[in-house]
Amino acid sequence: MLLVGLAGALGAVSRFALERAIAARHLARFPLGTLVVNLTGSFALGLLVGLAAAHGLDPHLRRVLGPGFLGAYTTFSTYAFESLTLVGTRGRRVAATYALGSLLAGTLAAAAGLALTGGW
Repeated sequence: MLLVGLAGALGAVSRFALERAIAARHLARFPLGTLVVNLTGSFALGLLVGLAAAHGLDPHLRRVLGPGFLGAYTTFSTYAFESLTLVGTRGRRVAATYALGSLLAGTLAAAAGLALTGGW
């Protein structure tokens, strides 16, 4: 439990740092930081699941990295909030494109991670 909590803390700090770094470089009114975090997290989770399925990754390590680090690194709540915020700031079309595009791209990123490890 302690390792999952520590990994979760590292995941949350990593997400925050990456989102801030991207926001500092891109002044657009678009949640690029959240998109990058969620796509890289989806890909990493695909890799993790693939390593567990195809290569017998240690179950303890899988729990620490999956629900621990990646669970805190990725952020569905921020994605949902920013999708709704885009309705007011950029319009429904941009918000829908972001919401659906994120879902599709995240699924493809996870599938790519699975395929890369031979777990699929």
